[in-house]
Amino acid sequence: MSTAVITTSTFIPPQIEGANFLNLMIVDDERSIREVCREVAQSLGFNTCVADSAEHGYRMLESQSIDVVLLDLKLPGAGGLEALRQIRERRPDAVIVVVTGYGTVQSAVQAMKNGAYDYVTKPFSMEELRLLLERVAGHLKLKTENRILREKVKSKQGFGGIVGRAPEMEKLYRIIAKAAHSTHPVLILGESGTGKEMVARSIHFSGPFRDKPFIPVDCGSLVPTLIESELFGYVKGAFTGAMDRRIGKFELANGGTIFLDEIGEIPADIQVRLLRVLQEKEIERVGGASTIRIDVRVIAATNRDLYKEMADGRFRIDLFYRIHVFPIHIPPLRERKDDIRPLAEHFLHHFAEKFHRNTISFSTKALRQLNNYSWPGNIRELEHIIERHVLSSHSELIDNIDLPDAGRSSKPEKAAPNVKTIEEMEKAHILEVLRKCHGKISGAGGAAEMLQIPPTTLTYKIKKLGIVWQYS
Repeated sequence: MSTAVITTSTFIPPQIEGANFLNLMIVDDERSIREVCREVAQSLGFNTCVADSAEHGYRMLESQSIDVVLLDLKLPGAGGLEALRQIRERRPDAVIVVVTGYGTVQSAVQAMKNGAYDYVTKPFSMEELRLLLERVAGHLKLKTENRILREKVKSKQGFGGIVGRAPEMEKLYRIIAKAAHSTHPVLILGESGTGKEMVARSIHFSGPFRDKPFIPVDCGSLVPTLIESELFGYVKGAFTGAMDRRIGKFELANGGTIFLDEIGEIPADIQVRLLRVLQEKEIERVGGASTIRIDVRVIAATNRDLYKEMADGRFRIDLFYRIHVFPIHIPPLRERKDDIRPLAEHFLHHFAEKFHRNTISFSTKALRQLNNYSWPGNIRELEHIIERHVLSSHSELIDNIDLPDAGRSSKPEKAAPNVKTIEEMEKAHILEVLRKCHGKISGAGGAAEMLQIPPTTLTYKIKKLGIVWQYS
């Protein structure tokens, strides 16, 4: 390819709002073109990567979430039009801008008929490229905002059923809308109770996977020895008690999404197998000899600091970077105070309907108490507290909210009566059942059967709640 003369000028363009959420790939076999395009794109705020061939670009599409592609039409080998077809097949939502020489505009027209968004001819100026990329960013922003608007209209709340209108949530909705139309792994980070599974469901059901399986797995509630067979399944005779073949969660999710909640709890040996699944897109059932091809989008979540976990040797660095392609951070409730009232009223309406209560509302005092509380347990804690008050209130007006002292603001309301938290009540109930069952967890007459929950869930709750019991 002949060297293109690019007119340059000294300028520092303002960054495009939202461009820092957009990943741009430059595919060109000429180094000078790649460097100039990258300089302009980065100055506008795009996250950029470069490829010197079509094959190099294909490999990048497998490991990165790409929103925009600057594609040279005169590539060695199969050429730009074939590369365009391959990229559209691999990443149908990406915006592709083709770069062509002055004498081959006809090729650019053909490229646009084949799905390219626009084209630019060599030689081009940095200003011309800047304006084109601004137009591309505006196009993507409009697509995202329309998607968010449609979801808001459907949910009448926020996005994908999520309640929240605070500025922090608007930013989160934009990221979710982008993730929903990506096939790359997503890592959701946030404190306990912030709604990580709700975000995962919103990603799945707002995108092209909505009609495919969504399989949630609570890794924190699984006994370590059972995680492998739960995720990958097993064949008959694989171990004592394996009386028949069992399909694992990854196979159940084939074609759709698997949600690995609390992925930081997965043991090191299972992390190795999970890494292979992400790399090779295939699994082996426990005790099986053959591999099974799968096509599954992985969404993971954790409330742990995975950087610290890696530093301490408890989480694999290579696995982290496999799942960290699309990170999403959910802000805690204390950082989105504007959403406390709409969330509280949403739960109030929900539980009033569930428990067949008449119209019920909060007093100004109750709303002030809710707003002054720091919510260490986040949305889950708010939900539990509203549920408790709907159950215990006999009035149409909730005038006082009983809140734990530990989470109050520095200037608390008048002290509320000492009321047991949901966790304290749950702990007491489980302890009583264990005493009745003489400590037996599983099997006929066991505590899990009495509580009507899986034994693995009960074991997790015993550990989480710090339950210790004595029995004869």
